[in-house]
Amino acid sequence: MHVTCLQTLPMTELEKMTSGELYNAGDAELVAARSKARQLFTQYNAASYDDKETKTALLKQLLGSFKGNIDIQSPFYCDYGFNIIAGDNLFLNFNCIILDCARVTFGDNVFLAPNVQLYTAYHPVIAAERIKGPEYAAPITIGNNVWLGGGVIVCPGVTIGDNTTIGAGSVVTKSIPANVVAAGNPCRVIKDL
Repeated sequence: MHVTCLQTLPMTELEKMTSGELYNAGDAELVAARSKARQLFTQYNAASYDDKETKTALLKQLLGSFKGNIDIQSPFYCDYGFNIIAGDNLFLNFNCIILDCARVTFGDNVFLAPNVQLYTAYHPVIAAERIKGPEYAAPITIGNNVWLGGGVIVCPGVTIGDNTTIGAGSVVTKSIPANVVAAGNPCRVIKDL
């Protein structure tokens, strides 16, 4: 009898990051990817508002994918860019920040007011583990026809359902269903639509 052993290669830090496992953000591949994103969004932020051709070309290099109309007001910031997937008709107002260590998915017709922040990254809560440096990431999914008011913060692992409005200043720590208005800290449903 002959038994073949398959040796599994260890996961890269990028693979760990995108699969939700504890990973080292200081890994050389991840540092290089963040550096590339920063170069691209710096060029994007410096480009003239009216230079749609340059801005679109830069977004094609920066983002994972987008379809149709996209309008991101400068300044805009992200960690990697390649984990941002956008549907048609995405609008991000001034000073939006997306920490896209995990996938951030936008449906169609999504509008973000100024200063919206989407955080997929999080850290161990036990201080002894946290100070070692590794972190986790969990995806964020924003449905179709969603509006996030000014200063909204969306935490890791959150899904916001279709046709939902999140009130200004809300901190979204848990998923919010479709067809509601939700607001507060922590964000909660205040009205069905």
